[in-house]
Amino acid sequence: MTASLTPNQRAWRRFRQNRPAVISAWFLGFLMLVVVAWPVCLKLGSAEFASRHNPDRITENQFQPPSAANWCGTDIHGRDVFSRIFYGAQISLLVGVVGASVSLVIGVLWGAIAGYIGGRVDSAMMRFVDVLYSLPSIIFVIVLITSLEGWLKNWLNAMGSPTLAKSARLIFLFVGLGAVSWLTMARIVRGQVLSLRSRQFVDASRVLGAGPIWILRQHIIPNVLGVVIVYLTLTVPAIILYESFLSYLGLGIQPPMASWGLLINEGAEQLNPIRIYWWLIFFPGAVLVTTLLALNFLGDGLRDAWDVRSGT
Repeated sequence: MTASLTPNQRAWRRFRQNRPAVISAWFLGFLMLVVVAWPVCLKLGSAEFASRHNPDRITENQFQPPSAANWCGTDIHGRDVFSRIFYGAQISLLVGVVGASVSLVIGVLWGAIAGYIGGRVDSAMMRFVDVLYSLPSIIFVIVLITSLEGWLKNWLNAMGSPTLAKSARLIFLFVGLGAVSWLTMARIVRGQVLSLRSRQFVDASRVLGAGPIWILRQHIIPNVLGVVIVYLTLTVPAIILYESFLSYLGLGIQPPMASWGLLINEGAEQLNPIRIYWWLIFFPGAVLVTTLLALNFLGDGLRDAWDVRSGT
């Protein structure tokens, strides 16, 4: 029975037996559903409900603790923290997914080309990766944002795109965080390609006259996608954590937009010896930590599921 299963079916079977990974997948699915559905609930709800939970509505109910009216309390401007958490999730998850996608494209192409060509080209490309590894990645992103953000805003305004100009920092977060996260991806892909390029089906394609690009597209890259997807799930939480750290420092997402790191930063600014507004840090921090743990458990589950040494 087991011998008749395909590799994908065996991997899916092993994944379903990993309870933490399955629970994490359900949690992430539920989080995505709430993030998408919450704005719809505000539009379809009553006027009072929509007004109370409007994430941008400034009221006089500053620093209200969690209650039936505001489930996660209110901030310094009287805004509903619950709604701001899920609106912030849109930015944090978007930065994580887009940044990981940038890392995926660069890392897979770089590693596949280096591993397939080999020789001096491989050596030169991987020495370039080693040089980038020696640089502090977060410092690179900070320098990129502080030095080029103004130039990009001015250029976008001159091109007649004021809306994009307002999102210049978000664009740099997409590009910058993805550009510093592809190095490990490239090494993993290169190692896989080195073991695949001498396989018989690759040699057969060469004998039949297939070119390097066709072999990479049809044989090499499809066979490394399993490992790539696993590492991709581990890259997303790393990029979300990077963005949260930058927002905490005031170098990430800027108001009126919100992200989990920005919400934690706003809560930390209200800490004082007289009174601690604990809900401003606890709820955004709890959602951030839970999401990062779920993504890591999901990545570990996918890794174990695709590991042929895991048995049945």
